[in-house]
Amino acid sequence: MSALPDCPQCGSSYAYEDRNLLVCPECGHEWSPQEAAAAAAEAEAAAVVRDANGNPLADGDDVIVIKDLKVKGSSTVVKAGTKVRNIRLVDGDHDIDCKVDGIGAMGLKSEFVRKA
Repeated sequence: MSALPDCPQCGSSYAYEDRNLLVCPECGHEWSPQEAAAAAAEAEAAAVVRDANGNPLADGDDVIVIKDLKVKGSSTVVKAGTKVRNIRLVDGDHDIDCKVDGIGAMGLKSEFVRKA
C-alpha cells in the first residue's frame, strides 16, 4: 500500500488517488500532490530567517544594528552600528532574542540587522 498524505483540510488519513488528484472521502476536498509538495517546500524556505542583506541567520550569530531603534517603554535608543552577540532565533513578531550591552534583554526584527 502506498503512503498517501493526509487531507490538508480535515486531516483524514483515508485519502485516495483519482487520476492525477488526491481526494478525501470525508470532507470531499481535492488537491494535487505536486501543489502540496511545492507548498511544503515554500513554507520550509520561508522559515529561514534572513538579515537586511538577505544572508541567513542562525542561533549564536553576531549581528550589527543598521538603524537607530527606539526601545519601547524607555527613552533609550539602540544606535546604528551596535554589535549584538550570540543571538537566539524565535518565532513571532520579532525574529531575534538577544541581550544588548547597556540596555538588557530585548527582541529585534531581522530586517534591522546585518550579519557581522
